[in-house]
Amino acid sequence: MTREIEDEDAAMDQVAERLATRFPAIDAEAISTIVREAYAAFADAHVRDFIPVLVEREAKTRLQTAA
Repeated sequence: MTREIEDEDAAMDQVAERLATRFPAIDAEAISTIVREAYAAFADAHVRDFIPVLVEREAKTRLQTAA
C-alpha cells in the first residue's frame, strides 16, 4: 500500500509540473494546491489506475477557468 501512495505522490508531482508548463502565468504553488485538492477528491476511490489522468483533467479545467 505504501508503494501505491509513493507512486501516486510522484504522479501528482508530474501532473503539477506539466500544468505549470502549460499555465506559466499561474503560480506553481497555486497549481500544486489545485492538483492536491483534485487528488483529495479521489481519496476513497477503489480503482486507482486512472487517478492521475482524472486529477490532471480536473485541475486543468479549474486552471482554464482561472486563467
